[in-house]
Amino acid sequence: MSTTALVICGALGREVKDIVDRRGWDVDVYGVSALLHLYPSRIVDELRAKLHDLRPRYEKLVVVYGDCGMAGKLEPILEEVGAARLRGPHCYEMFAGEQRFAEVSERRPGTFFLTDWLVRNFDRAVVRGLGLDRHPELKSMLFANYEAVLYLRQVPNPMLAEKARGIAEYLGLPLEMQDVGLGEFEERLAALVESPSPPLRRLRRHLPMHGEDKAPPALPLRRLRRHLPMNGEDKATSP
Repeated sequence: MSTTALVICGALGREVKDIVDRRGWDVDVYGVSALLHLYPSRIVDELRAKLHDLRPRYEKLVVVYGDCGMAGKLEPILEEVGAARLRGPHCYEMFAGEQRFAEVSERRPGTFFLTDWLVRNFDRAVVRGLGLDRHPELKSMLFANYEAVLYLRQVPNPMLAEKARGIAEYLGLPLEMQDVGLGEFEERLAALVESPSPPLRRLRRHLPMHGEDKAPPALPLRRLRRHLPMNGEDKATSP
């Protein structure tokens, strides 16, 4: 049985699976819907429940999120359960790398970032997620301050490149594409997964006491794969 659990944002499912497979990590992976980014407070609630559920069964809990609009509200929960999350504000900075992201933000603050996942799921996550299909007049208001689209490509893919061009055209913005791969994401994740597990005595206060009620345990995604699509993302929309 694995002693490490990764609790990941669904938008990072492909990348995490690739890293886990290549590095041969013995970890269990649990996903949280990427669409919750529309409601950051719900990410906090979902992670709180999942981490408390997993804590008794794992020595190490790694949360594969940035701050992602949670405004620091995740940090007390991480401290409470003895979990760690990746360094960085969000996946755009992790993929671009700290220095590149800082340079882009300084040079062009009004940059709308795309990743492979967001290109695949733009219609579902942005157009329908923000209600632009029902209220197209909101588009000019929501994107008025953006100057350009920057597509941070994880894997060069002509079909995704064409989709990114369509997104930029829809937003009325110029498009730039940069092949960044996984940027600093993999090394930040590896630093947490491959570091020694914290001593169990430090975590004992977080374990449920004898006789306490516990919710039914969640199953790792890899055990549910034949029943559910990975993280609930990229169904029938992936090129």
